[in-house]
Amino acid sequence: MLKNNLSAIMGAKRIKIYELEQMSNVSRSTITRLYYDKTNTVSFKTIENICRALNCTPGDLFEIID
Repeated sequence: MLKNNLSAIMGAKRIKIYELEQMSNVSRSTITRLYYDKTNTVSFKTIENICRALNCTPGDLFEIID
């Protein structure tokens, strides 16, 4: 199972959804779905933009849980 850590990263950095929207150029609805873990797919471009904005790697954003 793949675990999404976006909400934890945003919480640790004290970044709100609307702030990440501005920083990453990713739509608010996409960020909201990722934040609340309500999506099954995400594009590589979206992952790249979010990682650049949060200064993290895809490995920080997602992890595999057994």
